[in-house]
Amino acid sequence: MSMQNNKTLVHRFWEEIWNQGNMAAADEIVASNFVLYTPGEQIDGPEGLKRWVKTVRGASPDIHFSLDDTVAEGNKVVTSWTGRGTNNGPFAGRPPTGKKITMTGISIFRIENDKIVEDKLAEDSLGFMQQLGVIPPLK
Repeated sequence: MSMQNNKTLVHRFWEEIWNQGNMAAADEIVASNFVLYTPGEQIDGPEGLKRWVKTVRGASPDIHFSLDDTVAEGNKVVTSWTGRGTNNGPFAGRPPTGKKITMTGISIFRIENDKIVEDKLAEDSLGFMQQLGVIPPLK
C-alpha cells in the first residue's frame, strides 16, 4: 500500500469511525489484531475500539476530530489532531457537565495488509480533566 493510501486509510479512521460513529467501518479499517494504546489503557481489536468510540461519543455526542497535520513514512502515519465537543453524557463515572471541551493529541498508526494494526495515542488528558472541572487549573 502506498503512503498516500495509508494516509487515506487513517483519514477514514477519523472521519468514518470517530466523527460519523460508523461502527461498521471499524471492521473495514482496523485489523482483527488491532491495538489502541491510550494513556493508562490498552484497547484490543475492532470490538474494543467500537466500545471505546461508543463511550466517548456517548459522553460527547457532538464530538468532532479535525486533523491538524498528517505525515506518512513507510507503513506508519502520524496525525496531530484536535477534538471538540460538549460533555452531555456520563464519562469515567462522572455525570455530564454540559461544558464544551477541546482536546489535542498525536496518534502514531501502523498499517499492515491495508488495515490499521496499531494506534499509539498521546493526548492532553490533564487539560481535558481541567476543562471538565475534575482537576483544578494549574497556577
